[in-house]
Amino acid sequence: MQKAKRRRVETRHRPWPLSQRPGFLIRRLHQIHVALFQEACGEFEITPLQYSLLSALAVRITADQTTLAADIALDRTTTTGALKRLAARNFVERAINDEDRRARLCKLTPAGTTLLAKIEASARAAHRATLDNLSEREQVAFVEMMQRIVAAHSDHDSASAIFD
Repeated sequence: MQKAKRRRVETRHRPWPLSQRPGFLIRRLHQIHVALFQEACGEFEITPLQYSLLSALAVRITADQTTLAADIALDRTTTTGALKRLAARNFVERAINDEDRRARLCKLTPAGTTLLAKIEASARAAHRATLDNLSEREQVAFVEMMQRIVAAHSDHDSASAIFD
């Protein structure tokens, strides 16, 4: 009788191992990628988020902060802070939008364009290093699976999440 009770309790309260939880693994993979990015791109003193912003601006040429926030899937407040830091280093211009005085239009400065060109090879190396334990076929499949997951949950973001 005692043994049967103990078995039920153990089964009911058995923890889900972290190594099997997608959320935990995704967070760890992100931490690993950020570390690899810093190793490869540390000399440029730029974060992966700032690199994403510079890359998005290079594609758009000019964009308001809200559009850039959507492009990189980040809340507007965090995006604005990162853009301010990039502007302080003269990599981005933030001008008041004549059509909407509340909005700021952003574009790369010549220094920002130069930085983006210099960091590109190192940033790509960091991305490759993140996946280097997978075969080429597995890398393609993994990226495709991540794209499917992101597309399927595009209406969810962390901006509305509640944290402890």
